Amino acid sequence: MFTRYEGKAWEEKFLPRLTRKQVAELPKENALVILSIGAVEQHGDHMPVMTDALIGEATLTEAMEKVGPDEQIWVLPPISYGKSNEHIGIPGTISLSASTLAGLVTDIASSLKASGFRRLLLFNTHGGNMDLLNVIAREIRISSGMMVFYLAPSSLNVASDLMPAEELEFGIHGGDYETSVVMHLKPDWVQEEYRVKEMPGMERFDYLTLESKIRFAWKMNDVSASGILGDATAATAEKGKIIQERVTDILAKAFAELSRFEIDEFVKHNK
Repeated sequence: MFTRYEGKAWEEKFLPRLTRKQVAELPKENALVILSIGAVEQHGDHMPVMTDALIGEATLTEAMEKVGPDEQIWVLPPISYGKSNEHIGIPGTISLSASTLAGLVTDIASSLKASGFRRLLLFNTHGGNMDLLNVIAREIRISSGMMVFYLAPSSLNVASDLMPAEELEFGIHGGDYETSVVMHLKPDWVQEEYRVKEMPGMERFDYLTLESKIRFAWKMNDVSASGILGDATAATAEKGKIIQERVTDILAKAFAELSRFEIDEFVKHNK
C-alpha cells in the first residue's frame, strides 16, 4: 500500500528538503529533475477524484526506490491539479486552465534553470495534459535551452498480456488499468460495488478513434454516461501490482538514461 511522502524519493531525493547551499553544490552535469503532474477529476462512482495524481506520486515513489544511489535524479513537489476541463460540471473535478498550467510549468522550469539545472522531466499521469505538456516542453527548450522530456507511465505498454485489445485502446479513464493500479495502491479508496463497464461505440468507424488515427474533440459527457471508459469490473489488485512492478522497473532505467542525455550529441552523431 502506498504511503505518501515516505521512502527514498522523499527522504533522499526530494529537492526542496535541501538547503540553498546544498542545492548550489549539487553536481548538475548529469542531473535530472522530475516534476509529476496529475489531475483531480471525476473517475466514475468507484474511483477517487485523486486517481491521476495518486498514480503519479505513487509510481514515482516506487520507481525511485530502484534508482541507483549515485544517480543525480531529483524529485519536485508534484502538481496535483491538471487541465481537466473535459470533466468540468461533474462533481469532484478541479481543473486548471491551459494557460495556468502552462504558466506553472514554465515558471518552475525557469527557476530550475536559474539554479543551474539542465534537464527537466514532465512526468504526466493525466491524458488531458498530454498535448499541452508536449507543447510546453518544446517552448521551454526554445526559451531556456534546457533539455525537457515528457513521459506518461501508461504509454509504456506493460499491460498487453493482462487486458484485451479493446480495453488497451479504449480503457482510458477509470477502466481496468487505472482501477487495478489504485486497488493495489490504495484498496480502501476504491468503491468496488460501483464498478461498471462502459466502452465507446467506436467499432463502426474505420478511422475515427479517441486517441489515435483520426481524433475528435470530446468532453466526458459526450462519450460516457458513467464517467468512465473501460471495464472496471475486470480490475484486480494483482494486475495493479504487476503493472506497477513492470512500469517502475522501466522507469528506474529510463531516468538514468535521461540524466545522461545530451541533445547536442544528435548533430555530432549524424554528421
